Parts: sequence; C-alpha cells; structure tokens
Amino acid sequence: MLDRDGPIPLYKQIAEVIRERILGGEIIPGEAVPSETELESEYGIARTTARRVARELREQGLVHTVRGEGTFVGEPDVPREPRRTPRYQRIAEDVVGRIRRSDFPPNRAIPSEKALMAQYGVAKATVRNAVAHLREQGWVFTVSHRGTYVSPEEKWPGAAAGR
Repeated sequence: MLDRDGPIPLYKQIAEVIRERILGGEIIPGEAVPSETELESEYGIARTTARRVARELREQGLVHTVRGEGTFVGEPDVPREPRRTPRYQRIAEDVVGRIRRSDFPPNRAIPSEKALMAQYGVAKATVRNAVAHLREQGWVFTVSHRGTYVSPEEKWPGAAAGR
C-alpha cells in the first residue's frame, strides 16, 4: 500500500515494490518491468513519476532501458525476453486494418494524436511514431495545422502490384 501523504516520494515507494518483485524472482533477468503506461494505470501516477521509477531502478543497478522497447531486469548484455512487435507498429497495423475496412476513407482524417493516445493508452511519442510509420508506408499524409489524412487508395502499399 502506497503512502501518498508520507515523507517518501511515490516513485521511491513504487521502485521498492518492483525491486522486491525482482529480488523475489517474480520478474526475472531479461524480463520487462511494467511500462510507464502500466505504472500510470496501476498506481494512478503521472508519466513523470513513472519515469522516475525506471530511473531509480537503473540507479540501483537492477534494470536497463532500451529506447523504444522498454526497461528490462539486469545488465544490457542479459538476453531479453523474445522481442515483441513495438507498440507503435501494433497501433499502425490496427489503423491500417481500419483504413482497409473503410472506417477511415481516403482523403479523410484519422483520429487526432490526443484521441489515439486515449484510445491506446500510450504516450504522444508512441502515437507520433505510429503515424510516422503509416506516413513512411504511404497509408497517410499530414497537412500542417490540419491533421493526418488517409492517402488515396492508389498510393497505398502494394497498390501498383494490384494487391
């Protein structure tokens, strides 16, 4: 139970809970610790507090962080759990499915960053990576100060090959 009114900062209390899980073998070397989003949801904390939890665990030498993948128990040379598809790619794949089903028709806007953040429970950077990925593939285009729109069907990946 967290003491939200006590003298010990929340991030230190949460880091101690995770530390105990690591030392108790509940989270093993190479396994990911809870993500910032998971910590926010589970403990009702702000993103900055969640980041401090990871930093505290790193400073204790218990974990290391791989940008874009997560924070893992052990040193960087410890083999990690099998790599999952990055969250931003899973979001992009979901949006592509919705484009293909005509939920988002050509030349119409996809949901805003804020709406996608809320829908998927992720940070702005994750949504921006997902949209950049969609843009690189040709699924969407962005108009400055207007939004991101579904590309015309002939510009979709595989359109030239007749899909």
